Amino acid sequence: MEQSQAVRANVKHIFEAKLITLTVHSSLEAIGFLALISTHLAKAGIPCNAVAAFHHDHLFIPVDRADDAFSLLESLSQSSPQAMA
Repeated sequence: MEQSQAVRANVKHIFEAKLITLTVHSSLEAIGFLALISTHLAKAGIPCNAVAAFHHDHLFIPVDRADDAFSLLESLSQSSPQAMA
C-alpha cells in the first residue's frame, strides 16, 4: 500500500519501504536464491523483507537504503555465479 493510500484510509503506517521486484524467473524448486540475495544485503547492512512469488520475487527495502540495494543487486547481476556464492 502506498503511504498516501494509508493516510487517506487513516491506517497507521510503521515501515516505509521501496519495492524491488527481482525479474529473474527462478524455478520454484530452486533452493537458496532469495537466501543468497538476502545474505548479500545483510552483509552490506541493508535490511529487507523478502517475498517469494510464483513468477518473480520481491524485496521490501527501507526507503533510505533503496539506492544502496539497487547498486548491490546491479553488481550481483553482473557477476559470475561463483562470485555470488
